[in-house]
Parts: sequence; C-alpha cells; structure tokens
Amino acid sequence: MSDCIFCKIIKGEIPSAKVYEDEKMLVFKDIEPKAAVHLLAVPKTHFKLLSEMDEEKAENVKYMLSKIPQIAEANGCKDGYRLIINQGDDAGQTVFHLHIHILGGENLGW
Repeated sequence: MSDCIFCKIIKGEIPSAKVYEDEKMLVFKDIEPKAAVHLLAVPKTHFKLLSEMDEEKAENVKYMLSKIPQIAEANGCKDGYRLIINQGDDAGQTVFHLHIHILGGENLGW
C-alpha cells in the first residue's frame, strides 16, 4: 500500500530502529514508547485487521507470535512482556497495517 507508513518502513523508504527482520516480518522500536521496551512487530504483507486474514496471513501472524518470545527476551524483556494488537478506530489503531506492540523491560501496571 503506497501511503502506509509501515509499508514504507518495510521498504526502507523511512528509517527505523530495527531489532529483527526476516522474510516475513520486521520488528523495530516504537518512536513514542509507552514502556522501557516498546517494539512493533509488523508483517511484511499489508492488511489492517485480524478479520481480513486469509489462511496465508493467519500463518504469518502465527509465525510472528512464535518468534516474539526470542525477540522480546533479546531486547530486555526476560521477566515478561505484554502484547497488544489494536483493532480499529475505537481501539486506538492509528496505523492501519496490522502490528503487534511488544511492551516490557519494567513492571507494567494494569
């Protein structure tokens, strides 16, 4: 998608503080962190909502979830972390490319 900021980051058109990348996903530091560690895990295939997933996209999200524990621990979340996937306007989704927030590196209150 040509106007998607995450697609531009994936393509290298916009710089990011990458912490992990492979053929299916990119993980980078959030520019407005809400915790000591705040990473964004982004699939390289563009789609907005979990409800838009087909089987291939679902497999990609499953893959991402399997990689996140290693990535989180390698980035300072050895004692735990929180995952957040905002879905739509009412949930506060501001970038309309599915992404998983990884927060940790400190005790997260509720």
